Amino acid sequence: MNKTAEEFLKFKDIIAKLRDPNGGCPWDLKQTHESLKPYLLEEVYEVLEAIDTKPDKICEELGDVLLQVFLHSQIASESKNFDITDVIKAISDKIVERHPHVFGSVIVKTAEEVKENWEKIKNKDLNKSESILDSVPAPLPALAKAQRMGEKAAVVGFDWKEAKDVISKIQEEIEEFHAEKKGSKEATEEFGDLLFALTQFARKSGINAEDALNQSCYKFKERFKKIEKMAGPKIKDMSLDKLEELWQSVKISPGN
Repeated sequence: MNKTAEEFLKFKDIIAKLRDPNGGCPWDLKQTHESLKPYLLEEVYEVLEAIDTKPDKICEELGDVLLQVFLHSQIASESKNFDITDVIKAISDKIVERHPHVFGSVIVKTAEEVKENWEKIKNKDLNKSESILDSVPAPLPALAKAQRMGEKAAVVGFDWKEAKDVISKIQEEIEEFHAEKKGSKEATEEFGDLLFALTQFARKSGINAEDALNQSCYKFKERFKKIEKMAGPKIKDMSLDKLEELWQSVKISPGN
């Protein structure tokens, strides 16, 4: 038995032991698919944070996600629904099916062609009553959801040809937003349309909108923390002009 198979079986036995009614962990025994949802979400976000800011933690955080996968699989196996072997087989079959250019005779030249083929293969399995947008998970963060919806619609040709073509739509949405009463339901709706258009502009420009905004949030946080450190307790009494002066000094300093 190779090292990978050995560690796999060892971990599988560990999770089974945690869920064993005779001597298992009381906390793990109480868990269900539903109760574990927030933990799975949290672990995924911790992986994303590690990728962005703590690369030395990626291995550890991926292990935490794997724990969630094994826990869900163990819970399902106890009701004879599926187990970790079924999970692995299902994803293996899916990957082979959706990569005919690797495991079949289809020829592709670019990553974009691969993506288009993936969506076409995925869409052929939809029921006639289903929309291609139904496969976009509802709990996704809004920017990520908007980008995925744009990608899905593009598969059937509902898309702008180039990024520059989206600019007029953005301008239109800005005008519609300004035409509504501040704070009204209509203004909120129009602002949402503006964000959706901006996300499509990012997509057509080859940018992941969710990642871009996350990076900007991180950058803002780091710069603002430096302003707080420079200003000290008096920050609340400083004028906006003084705060802007500090911001600019932080902005032009090395590494910012």
